[in-house]
Amino acid sequence: MQLLTYRTEDGTRAGRLDGTNVTPLDAPDVGSLLAAGADWRDRAATSAGRAVPLAGLDLAPVVTRPSKIICVGLNYKQHIAETGHDTPEHPTLFAKFARSLIGAADPIALPAGSTAMDWEAELAVVIGRTATRAGGAEARAAIAGFTVANDVSARDFQRRTTQWLQGKTFDSTTPLGPALVTGDEVGDAADLEISCTVDGEVMQRGRTSDMLFPPEEIVSYISGIVTLDPGDVILTGTPSGIGDSRTPPVRLRSGDLVETEIEGLGVLRNRCAG
Repeated sequence: MQLLTYRTEDGTRAGRLDGTNVTPLDAPDVGSLLAAGADWRDRAATSAGRAVPLAGLDLAPVVTRPSKIICVGLNYKQHIAETGHDTPEHPTLFAKFARSLIGAADPIALPAGSTAMDWEAELAVVIGRTATRAGGAEARAAIAGFTVANDVSARDFQRRTTQWLQGKTFDSTTPLGPALVTGDEVGDAADLEISCTVDGEVMQRGRTSDMLFPPEEIVSYISGIVTLDPGDVILTGTPSGIGDSRTPPVRLRSGDLVETEIEGLGVLRNRCAG
């Protein structure tokens, strides 16, 4: 099943993607649907409202206001190698805030204060049930599904201190979507191709099987620190090929088209502005 959030004249609405049509659901966004109860899957699957064409819909971030956005750095083996960092013993965590999120076709707002904006194609996990100290099967069951993200990063701000937050959460810089796809459709995202192109040039191409810590391990680890709630979003790291590791470094510029794609999950197409 695939679920998305789209904008209307009255706000936003969750919908179920059925081929080229979207069936509206009784929730303002996918995060609200997940938070409304454990039967979210049944309610989404049985909704029979009047479908609208997907073409022309204005897609919002698939979860518009998650209570938490937790990100994992240094989680692809080839990316760890290209950065020269030691292999972490535990997931490297940082956070974003909801104002950083944009939809699948929204512009990426390049901040005026940064001259080192970079791309990071990422698999995102969306939580579907409350998880506290979840392990194994419980952690897997807490995952509602997966979607596509790009952790667009201001490298100059990121390096101002040893903490990464200030380079990772500028307003309107993190596309999330186009849809939440349940794990049964994509093999729980264990081995999917993930890529990023900038103006048609392939910058990143890897597979989610290169992760050091797979999604269920990340959920288990984070839930041992803080309770995960329905609608929370976890970005699971990026493969090799970032602009910062090139010689010379390559930066995003106004007008660049960033396309982020994960096999079976869809594609984000976001033009840089600023």
